[in-house]
Amino acid sequence: MSLVFFVRRNRATSYGRLTHLLSHRRSSPGHHDLLLLRTYAAAAARLHNWADAATVQGRRHAAIASINVLGEFGFDPAVSIPSRFLLSQVQNLGPFPSLSRGVSSSASAGIERGQPIRKILIANRGEIACRVIRTAKRLGVKTVAVYSEADKDALHVRSADEAVCIGPPPAQLSYLSAQAILAAAHRTGADAVHPGYGFLSENAKFAELCVDNGISFIGPPASAIHWMGDKSASKKLMSSAGVPVVPGYHGEDQNAEFLKSEASKIGYPILIKPTLGGGGKGMKIVEDERDFLECLKSAQREALTSFGDNRVLIEKYIARPRHVEVQVFADKHGNVVHLFERDCSVQRRHQKIIEEAPAPLLLGAFRASIGEAAVDATKAVGYESAGTVEFIVDTISGEFYFMEMNTRLQVEHPVTEMVTGQDLVEWQINVANGELLPLTQAQITLSGHAFEARIYAENVPRGFLPAAGVLHHYRPPSVSSMGNEFATIDR
Repeated sequence: MSLVFFVRRNRATSYGRLTHLLSHRRSSPGHHDLLLLRTYAAAAARLHNWADAATVQGRRHAAIASINVLGEFGFDPAVSIPSRFLLSQVQNLGPFPSLSRGVSSSASAGIERGQPIRKILIANRGEIACRVIRTAKRLGVKTVAVYSEADKDALHVRSADEAVCIGPPPAQLSYLSAQAILAAAHRTGADAVHPGYGFLSENAKFAELCVDNGISFIGPPASAIHWMGDKSASKKLMSSAGVPVVPGYHGEDQNAEFLKSEASKIGYPILIKPTLGGGGKGMKIVEDERDFLECLKSAQREALTSFGDNRVLIEKYIARPRHVEVQVFADKHGNVVHLFERDCSVQRRHQKIIEEAPAPLLLGAFRASIGEAAVDATKAVGYESAGTVEFIVDTISGEFYFMEMNTRLQVEHPVTEMVTGQDLVEWQINVANGELLPLTQAQITLSGHAFEARIYAENVPRGFLPAAGVLHHYRPPSVSSMGNEFATIDR
């Protein structure tokens, strides 16, 4: 029978039954074809209520949902032959009402049993671990801290209800060891893991391992982490969802001369960026075509060293930009809201120095437009929990473009909490419990203004290289209150 007929006839059958049937199809010519059929069946099993009318938006939803499933089976949706074939087939099947919330879901066995989270292991250290512990305690949820041997006397270890040593000081042997963290969760009976930020917070495999072990991952689905971790693939996805992206080349052909020709089409100045990673590493601004090949080689070397992948993308360089990011939140029921924006335009070496909420000098119509675009981006990837959609704003044209999505709670989330009066960690825990978002978009309001600043320790004689040492004097400003103005210090 044809693939299309098979999926239409069996769309109500369970995922497990479909994959079992497909795994025994003797007519499948090869391994890739078998996986393709399994993937297609998974997409069909996860999607419901087929609509009769064919629309462009419906086909887009179908394609996005199906390529999310591709990620579950290890396909690189940007380049694999099965994915391209699958997408071409899906676009002929007609629309779906919305994205499947079940694709690569972060729901755990505990939630499926109807039991709320009772004990959270925080797979992190320092300030963010303490931050999660504070909210969890207020909600009556037990907490487990993990620590390396170097952190045995740290504040987060003393603050938690339980603490487990997960290895020696090197992060690779402790905070980056998924197996050590999961073993600690099983040992303490934790039914959820909060990844914090950094370390394993944007590791799709770790999120998947948590779910496979019956532990709720307090964060987005593994498929969303996978998709947003690849800049080229994420921008293709955003473009298909109608979210504006910076003009450029985001494809897989990495031939130097081909990339040079693409740069010429875009028009100089251009920006070379690694496909994976972040933090400004490997980014090169090219003002003149004569410098392109040298800058390309340099960017590829840095990308390979930093991220283990030398693929790059080429984009139009925005000469007078603002960097504006939008805090978004989604639950497991398809509801998505934004909690307004933060301005992080003050940067040094591509690192954010000042985070400000709300962004200054934004007109109401622009604020609404960029917020709606962030919500569209969040829906497009089938997201859950807290996330940040980053945009670059061209101050000359007034246009804004999608840059990337951070699939975690950000370091700077407290400034958003201050101006909205919401506890984002509490929202994360409630969403992981399967609850609806506590507020609608219309109920979220702005009040006041908040800043967060990064403090650097650098060696000036050595060209401002990062420095490490003992902090001899520390005197934070006192907490003050006057009218609606307030200040707080996160240690």
